[in-house]
Amino acid sequence: MAGRIEDYALIGDMQTAALVCRDGTVDWLCLPRFDSHAIFAGLLGTGEHGFWRIGPACAPGAEPPSAARRTYRGDSLILESDWDTGRGTVRVTDFMPPRDGAPQLIRIVEGVSGRVPMRSELRMRFSYGRVVPWVHKHEGRTVAVAGPDSVWFDTDVETYGKALTTYADFTVAPGDRIAFTISWEPSHKEPPPLPEPEQSLEATEDFWRDWVDHCTYHGPYREAVVRSLITLKALTYAPTGGIVAAPTTSLPEEIGGVRNWDYRYTWLRDAAITLSSLLRTGYREEARAWREWLLRAVAGDPENLQIMYGIAGERELGEAELDWLPGYENSTPVRVGNGAAHQLQLDVYGEVTEALHLAHMTGLARNDYASVLQLKLIRYLEDHWQEPDEGIWEVRGPRRHFVHSKVMAWVAVDRTIKLIESGDADGPLERWKQLRDDIHRDVCEKGYDKERNTFTQSYGSQELDASLLLIPQMGFLPPDDKRVIGTIEAIQRELSTSDGFILRYPTDGKDEGVDGLPGDEGAFLACSFWMADDLAMIGRVDEARKLFEKLLSLRNDLGLLAEEWDPRLQRQVGNFPQAFSHVPLIDTALRLTASGAYGG
Repeated sequence: MAGRIEDYALIGDMQTAALVCRDGTVDWLCLPRFDSHAIFAGLLGTGEHGFWRIGPACAPGAEPPSAARRTYRGDSLILESDWDTGRGTVRVTDFMPPRDGAPQLIRIVEGVSGRVPMRSELRMRFSYGRVVPWVHKHEGRTVAVAGPDSVWFDTDVETYGKALTTYADFTVAPGDRIAFTISWEPSHKEPPPLPEPEQSLEATEDFWRDWVDHCTYHGPYREAVVRSLITLKALTYAPTGGIVAAPTTSLPEEIGGVRNWDYRYTWLRDAAITLSSLLRTGYREEARAWREWLLRAVAGDPENLQIMYGIAGERELGEAELDWLPGYENSTPVRVGNGAAHQLQLDVYGEVTEALHLAHMTGLARNDYASVLQLKLIRYLEDHWQEPDEGIWEVRGPRRHFVHSKVMAWVAVDRTIKLIESGDADGPLERWKQLRDDIHRDVCEKGYDKERNTFTQSYGSQELDASLLLIPQMGFLPPDDKRVIGTIEAIQRELSTSDGFILRYPTDGKDEGVDGLPGDEGAFLACSFWMADDLAMIGRVDEARKLFEKLLSLRNDLGLLAEEWDPRLQRQVGNFPQAFSHVPLIDTALRLTASGAYGG
């Protein structure tokens, strides 16, 4: 059985990622890309669907022991897990070197004290646990082959096969270092080169040290900010600059529920706000790469802008269900692909334009086509901003006039006006100023409930929506506007959980809610960070700091956050780790640091 979501560590090579549980089990790994089929899918099923455990040997049928301690080596993505046993202490170091060839997962077992019996148990199952590969020896190396894929397993200790699983039993003493490596290669090609684990470890550590040195944030929350930045970098697909929302699929927003989605793609919204955080912390090269990815993905067709693309800019992300997988803690269906790709979400135009605007304002080298794209986006919005859409939360019910979508349409026009006024683009300035005013007036007249003194989720609705917290952050209204303060206070009253975190919007349990889905979900962590931002903006800085630090306490022992927090079960839920949780963490830390609102 898979561990709790917060029991996992992330390792990766900026092209794919693995999740490693406290007991030393790799339960999730897709090769060679984030969105490839998993060779270890135990996270969404059972051990029969693939895993790789290295840890102290235990009696047959016994629960594998969890590591007593684990940490990342400094500011890196190199995981170190220590077990204290009755016979001594052992450490396993897990990492994936940034690649210029075959993808590799390297695990180095090190004896610390005593003599500790160890076991490696490797069960490869291709195509999300459905296909048992042909495992055999080739020139002294173990290789698993099925269809287009081959995975090569290298170690200096003796291995043996039993029950369609590859084992190694060995003992480590102080000073012993025994390496295990798996490498992926297309099955029709020559074998990948023999791994060099120690050299790869040194190069990986150097890579992360050099990358973190570029961080310009040195405030009181540096540890949390740097760990979040490393996580965002790990979610970036290096060959193209695309940024995945998370490296997993179908980790449930409600344990046992149906809100299970594939997040291994590039949402324009998530990537745009990630770009913002990277730019504000000194990472201009990542911002440049993302802008180039955007221009390639959208190409000459902004009228058909999708809300998400594949990591190389693919448009077709057809959704399917894997009925042979029982799901994480029996949460079904398990989905791959994402049918929301072709939804209309007008807010995306605002997020993309805001990202391009920020890149321009921070001095990123000018790209003429980026300005042309921005103008094309506004011309599209000029004709379509009054249409209903599915909104930021990708509802699967009927389209509505979502207030957040209209606000972000206003943002798109406002930032483009600023671009024209700076002299870096030409456009119908006066006409678009009128358009900006028209959108603003429309939102304030149709999306605001005067009796309750709050904006609402959509025109004419009674429901609230946490995305309304972005109204002051986007500059749509000033923080001291009574309508802004009223909205913040209404969301605190109506969308807060018992422990003070914020829900996205109301859900209706077994009945279909405003999002067209049955069931409930946890507190959406991004929304809770937005609340902390808003509280700071309206002068309630102590309250903002307390909420922020309470949110920091939800991170697992390695500083990682999933999408949501279940206040009833007191655990993380949703895909993991989630870019849309780590980005607002960075933003709130920057805001609180600038305001001096921090403890200690």
